[in-house]
Amino acid sequence: MPPQSLPWSNQMPGMSQPDIVRHMEQQRMRITERQKRLVADTEKLVALTTALKEQVDESNRDILSIDMIKKAEEIEKLAHSVKERIKG
Repeated sequence: MPPQSLPWSNQMPGMSQPDIVRHMEQQRMRITERQKRLVADTEKLVALTTALKEQVDESNRDILSIDMIKKAEEIEKLAHSVKERIKG
């Protein structure tokens, strides 16, 4: 009886079935880790934007603090990082 063929094995010529399985498991782990980082980063974005909103609400509308500017820059960098990670 021939060994059971994996459906994607024809897409990875030259790789043995154990190598293909290992490759797919590594890919699944990378995807899981990527998702965890996205969740953590988006939670951090929510926390940063909430903190920035509270600072803005409490501040004088004519004055922006250095801390508010730094927080906005951190939000911008993190949002860009999340966007790039989502794009792949």
